[in-house]
Amino acid sequence: MPKADKAKEYKRFVILVPAYREDAVIHECVHSCLEQDYPADYFDTIVISDRMQPETNASLASLPIRLVEVHFERSTKSKSLNAAMAAVGDNYDIALILDADNVIPYSYLNDINDFFASPGVEIVQTHRVAKNLNNDMALLDAVSEEINNTIFRLGHAKLGLSAALIGSGMAFRYDLFRDTMLNIKAVGGFDRELELTLLYQGKRFHYLPETFVFDEKIQNTEDFSRQRRRWLSAQWHYCKTFVRYLGKAVVARNWDFCDKLFQQFSIPRLLLTGFTFLLAVSFTCYRWAWGIKWWLLLVLLVAALSVAVPKRYCTARLATALLSLPYTFLLMAANIFKLRGANKNFIHTRHGVKE
Repeated sequence: MPKADKAKEYKRFVILVPAYREDAVIHECVHSCLEQDYPADYFDTIVISDRMQPETNASLASLPIRLVEVHFERSTKSKSLNAAMAAVGDNYDIALILDADNVIPYSYLNDINDFFASPGVEIVQTHRVAKNLNNDMALLDAVSEEINNTIFRLGHAKLGLSAALIGSGMAFRYDLFRDTMLNIKAVGGFDRELELTLLYQGKRFHYLPETFVFDEKIQNTEDFSRQRRRWLSAQWHYCKTFVRYLGKAVVARNWDFCDKLFQQFSIPRLLLTGFTFLLAVSFTCYRWAWGIKWWLLLVLLVAALSVAVPKRYCTARLATALLSLPYTFLLMAANIFKLRGANKNFIHTRHGVKE
């Protein structure tokens, strides 16, 4: 990863915040953007309001931001982002994408500006962490994201590969993002299509592990099931869409693209862990010697995932939360049979921390 020295000049940022029915959380996100320790003349905050309440829009319009109201028959994040960029023009160096439930610390823009001063940097993913740990589901979701951060972002960056994008807390060279997004038509999982498209072009994604963006975690099983169904559907859809480019990528030695496509074919780790456990039990009951291999694989898998969990989460509370994993696995397994058509409809995850 390039070393980020203090930048000698300020780049112009546009902070793009798509907000679909996000009345409960949008103000906290916007205020964190406005409180940045960065020259006010060098960044604009753009909220793309999609089906938010009139009083929310009126309140936002009174703030020193730009409000872009959109009205789509079928809403998608990619449509909102494209509409916003068409409205605000091209006088920017960096596009920063946030979710409406995100909160950023005051030094966030400075950190990204410093990193973009390094030669060759065009795309950066920052470290998304939990904003809330108010129940067991939120804690498990936070741990899951940190495992992703350790393996698919920090681990990949250390190996010289591209870090994975995550949909928010990501910054792009503005013209690159604008031009690429014009061809992104995703209904769900726009970040997967964007990621694979840019990797196929040979772009490199960097990671800033010490630059945090706070993100609201899932708090109930209904939202969890809906969100994971959207993710599973997008994963399978983009496997089929981009696999035809694999041969050319291998010939060109585009290992970043090959690695990402391999990840699209990988079974989500909760399903992988659950099915490995079921196979271990089944084979042990049928013929114990056959079960040894599966128990060994299960131990190695759990050990690998455990190493990726930050120490701050390794508490008695996490041990208690893990007791709900069997039910969570059943929800994930049930989603396998609900994928048809899921990527053709926008599936919204509700936000707002419940006490």
